[in-house]
Amino acid sequence: MDPKYIRNFSIIAHIDHGKSTLADRLLEITHTVSSREMKDQFLDSLELEREKGITIKAKPVTMHYKAKDGHTYQINLIDTPGHVDFSYEVSRSLSACEGALLVIDATQGVQAQTIANVMLAVERNLEILPVINKIDMPAADPEGVKKQIEEVIGLPAMEALLISAKTGQGVDTLLDEILHKIPHPKPPTDAFLRALVFDSHYDPYRGVLMYVRILSGEITKKSLIRLMATQKTFEVLEVGIFCPEARPVELLQPGEVGYISANIKNISDVKIGDTVTLHKMPAPEPLPGFKIISPVVFAGIYPVDSSDFEALKEGLQRLQLNDSSLHVEQETSLALGFGFRCGFLGLLHLEIIFERLIQEFDLDIIITAPSVVYRLTLTNGKVLHIDNPVHYPDFAQIDQVEEPWVKCHIMIPSDFLGAIMNLTTDKRGELIKTENIDGKRLLLTYRLPLNEIITDFNDRLKSVTRGYGSFNYEFDTYEKGEIIKLEIRINDEPVDAFSCLVHRSKAERKGRAICAKLKEVIPQQLFKVPIQAAIGGKIIARETISAMTKNVTAKCYGGDITRKRKLWEKQKKGKKKMKELGKVNIPQSAFMEVLKAD
Repeated sequence: MDPKYIRNFSIIAHIDHGKSTLADRLLEITHTVSSREMKDQFLDSLELEREKGITIKAKPVTMHYKAKDGHTYQINLIDTPGHVDFSYEVSRSLSACEGALLVIDATQGVQAQTIANVMLAVERNLEILPVINKIDMPAADPEGVKKQIEEVIGLPAMEALLISAKTGQGVDTLLDEILHKIPHPKPPTDAFLRALVFDSHYDPYRGVLMYVRILSGEITKKSLIRLMATQKTFEVLEVGIFCPEARPVELLQPGEVGYISANIKNISDVKIGDTVTLHKMPAPEPLPGFKIISPVVFAGIYPVDSSDFEALKEGLQRLQLNDSSLHVEQETSLALGFGFRCGFLGLLHLEIIFERLIQEFDLDIIITAPSVVYRLTLTNGKVLHIDNPVHYPDFAQIDQVEEPWVKCHIMIPSDFLGAIMNLTTDKRGELIKTENIDGKRLLLTYRLPLNEIITDFNDRLKSVTRGYGSFNYEFDTYEKGEIIKLEIRINDEPVDAFSCLVHRSKAERKGRAICAKLKEVIPQQLFKVPIQAAIGGKIIARETISAMTKNVTAKCYGGDITRKRKLWEKQKKGKKKMKELGKVNIPQSAFMEVLKAD
């Protein structure tokens, strides 16, 4: 197809502002999906996405639409996630586009993640079309939102389109605007094949499917291709587009978005951001790829049954294939055996990976308490980067510990300023500036330690602002802090999975919370089980799970008390022996419950 009749765009927005619903309406209007097959959140194909009502994976789809000018256009849409933890998915999708629809909820206005996503689009010089959604809602304020777009984001908003993705109102007009305002792909300057790999997934029958955007050249079945990052060569078995299911085509041309199947069985051969070129006539240099993303939250993932180790390894490799922000390396633990140390972009990212491993690969797994990367300077001058409490050195060897701080933008209704001040003070935050947006809402810029916001900050923010608050963060710097190792012992045995690195001021509270939570979730044993939190050799919190009792004197009716005492002593010795030999089985649910302990 002539590139001037192709449009590539992405939908970006804050979480729950109506991206997936708008994508549904576009699929209906262009007749890409029949009314019989149509269902809500059509592009959210993962079971977990439908369950949680959020988009986790960016999903491409090709639509053909006959416009009023008589020409048929090929419209390539990439639906993106909205949560801060998946901003990397958004940046990858935008690399394959010339324009973006910025969808804003007419009832909530501009949110923190809206601003962050706009910045990603501006960095790539994309044409941005502001779209105000949910105008059918009683609380909608389109004029107020237009004002916010101009004042907060700095985009001209007088011509912002007013739509209701739910009812379909205004979506026809939006489709015409996409054709007129989003630029067509630039014509290629040469005939070398350059295809940008912006995503991929593993198909058990066809191997790795690469999602590509063709920038120059053509690719057909039987082409011999080379992946420029790994220098591996493969023969193409199939090329195709997503309509929205994978559909084979004869060839992919410049400007088009589609997939390549080349019987790639080794997952490590494909790198996200790589350039695909022809083996016999390779491009002189690869396309600029994506920046390597640094994980901010680390946690250990272990199989409950050690025989599942290989299955867990394969599951993580498959997830890594279409989520290059997931960092994985092998590790061992005294308590849990062989497992993996994984890096995530946030706690929701961690939770999604955990649930996908259980649902998609049918694995029983345990996850350890999350941690961030601390920078330790030892007394001998050596610098260590520690993300695992197990590797934390002896106190006497440490000269100083530095923890990562982030710059955080929090957007809230002005009524909740006091509640947010209390929350951020509790999280050791420092206020940098306060900006008034429209008389009703405030944009607060804070500096916060990363380890304070990775666990429950988003939940508590939503709670104190009744769901109206939102936040976004970016790495700032490392600063000196009093970080210590909190060790959790169950039945006098240290358990790596529950041990964590915390600030000294929070250690006692955190220790008490973990001990109390473990007392609730660990079942009673036949002997007393002490649960202790310790710093170095000092116990700072303790709970005891009482033993299951058996009345050994029930058979004694009256008689001398010495007979009863003899039975009690015998029972006591048995309990003592049992405690020395007994193992405490910790249920899988305990590991996730402890993550939520505050």
